[in-house]
Amino acid sequence: MNTDLFQHRGPLAIITLDNPPVNSLGHALRQRIVTALAAAQADASVCAIVLTGNDKAFCAGADVSEFGTPLQRAEPVLATVLAKVEACSKPVVAAISGVALGGGLELALACHSRVALESAKLGLPEILLGLIPGSGGTQRLPRLVGVDTALAMMLSGHAQSARQLVDSGLLDDVVSQDLIEAACARAISLADELAVNKTLPRARDRQLNSNTTRARLIDERAKLTPRQQLQPAYTALLDALEAATLPLDEGLQRERELFLQLQASTQSQALRYQFFAEREASKLPASLNATPRPLQTVAIIGAGTMGAGIAICALDAGMAVILLEQDDGALQRGQQRISDHYQGRVTAGKIKASAAAANEARLTPSIDWAQLARADLVIEAVFEDLTVKQDVFKKIDQYAHPGAVLATNTSFLDVDAIANATKRPQDVLGLHFFSPANVMKLLEVVRGAQSSPDVLATGMDLGKKLKKLPILTGNAFGFIGNRIYNAYRKQCEFMLEDGAWPEDVDSALQAFGFAMGPFAVADLTGLDIAWRMRKSQAASRDPRERYVSILDQLCEQGRLGRKTGAGYYNYPDGKKSRATDTVVHDIIAQASQQRGLTRHPLSAAQIQRRAMLAMVNEAALLLQEGVASRATDIDVVLVQGYGFPRWEGGPVFWSRQQDRAALESDLQTLASASGHGFVLADLSILLD
Repeated sequence: MNTDLFQHRGPLAIITLDNPPVNSLGHALRQRIVTALAAAQADASVCAIVLTGNDKAFCAGADVSEFGTPLQRAEPVLATVLAKVEACSKPVVAAISGVALGGGLELALACHSRVALESAKLGLPEILLGLIPGSGGTQRLPRLVGVDTALAMMLSGHAQSARQLVDSGLLDDVVSQDLIEAACARAISLADELAVNKTLPRARDRQLNSNTTRARLIDERAKLTPRQQLQPAYTALLDALEAATLPLDEGLQRERELFLQLQASTQSQALRYQFFAEREASKLPASLNATPRPLQTVAIIGAGTMGAGIAICALDAGMAVILLEQDDGALQRGQQRISDHYQGRVTAGKIKASAAAANEARLTPSIDWAQLARADLVIEAVFEDLTVKQDVFKKIDQYAHPGAVLATNTSFLDVDAIANATKRPQDVLGLHFFSPANVMKLLEVVRGAQSSPDVLATGMDLGKKLKKLPILTGNAFGFIGNRIYNAYRKQCEFMLEDGAWPEDVDSALQAFGFAMGPFAVADLTGLDIAWRMRKSQAASRDPRERYVSILDQLCEQGRLGRKTGAGYYNYPDGKKSRATDTVVHDIIAQASQQRGLTRHPLSAAQIQRRAMLAMVNEAALLLQEGVASRATDIDVVLVQGYGFPRWEGGPVFWSRQQDRAALESDLQTLASASGHGFVLADLSILLD
């Protein structure tokens, strides 16, 4: 008996996966499973085997850091491990607690039986990395649970609890406690059955109805969204599932071919790049490492849509929240927004009524500024006007206790100008939440000139507590996201003067993968927001700079977007018309004429490249100026907050896939077309 490989429990061998923290299937663990399995088979005193992990994870899947390295291809590869598990002459039972994801679930599928704690989470998330399961997931899972359930699990990539999967056919037993005991009982039962029947239950021995499966997959192909059609993993998944109608070994071969094709694709490389970039994004530079200040009570000034959304985030995180408004009417409306949110969640079954009530009980609505003295963190979420915010911070300075962190939720204003309204600018930072604040994951943590390291650490820590993705940015107009989006939007406006219509630009950028085009986005958010920002910059704008007045003219005519029934597009009965109307066309044509431009149609490819070039140039400038501390942060911001297609990686990733000489030449052309005020960046900071 080799106790280093497995433990005896009576006639059973317990093989424990041990690769902290989440038992990822790196080469060493794969080798250990094979060795332990062989030892258990050779031990005459063992009649069955239980494979288990720890409370946190049965197995979280492949070691992503091995992708593309020799270790990933070193035997035993995962497919070899699973084949040995499946072919084992003694019953192998997976005892699942924590998570079983990706290759971890594929390992469980190869076992002869699966027992899970009801709290365990099981899933195949490969689609989120531009891949499909590559070690039997597309072949064994549908044989066990049927095509519909398998398709739902793999298309979404989201894990489900064992409790949710109890009747799916995936699990033979779901228990609330005593997992190992239940798995051992199942293993003994299988050993007894083997002695009589001489066979073990294996997924490979089950068959799918080929006609029904193919018909179902034809239907699913027709349902793929335009964004899914841009990502080859979705069609590859359907191809792999169709191969599940073949004998298992043939299906496994087809699955592997598709997996390797996807692994080499730019889309999957971009998604894996984003995966690692997001891990790094929430880390402060070493020079700013500090211990966060304690946070228990948060005060939010402003109970509008943004303030209420921030309050919901803090309540969901278990914090006490003081919601401050200037009068009872505004306060009641804010309270109602929060109450309606929780009522909707309860009605939808997303949260228990008791949990919603507990969250609302931690809310203190008030019009009394003295309440701020109780807060560890004060977040201002009032109108986006510098004077208004400065006045608010003067009052915060009077009431907030010493050591409280003071945050402004501004999207483009100068954080230092706001901080200097207080006597403690070292305690001030920016927290740029994205709307709706209780939904959007991105949080820009803005470093003021005097923001102390522990204040920045507190901002980053808050983001994590709120289950957001906090990213540090310097204090410059628009920070990272709005600065790049502003350059992108400006270039799209230039294209209107040059010969494109709003629908041309929007459709081209949607075809690239953006969720919406810039003009549809502007209509949705309200044209007056950008108009107000432009007016705030008017005094400092260089008159030699190319400035497109189309948006200003639309706003002057009362066309503020969806909320007024018209903007760049018309919205009869609240629905967007297919094209812009003659009013918009006339304004655009007049703008072209005033600039002395002869309008020429722009192709979708030309529109896409000009938009991307503008983003890439601005990204390089942000790095040159130190506004962004990492190039990868820029890509995370654009993907998480601005609808940039995740499978394209972000503007920095995109730039690194282009021919450098062509990129630099095209940027020179873009600079000439954009005129005075366009600062041409040195791309070496991105590309070298």
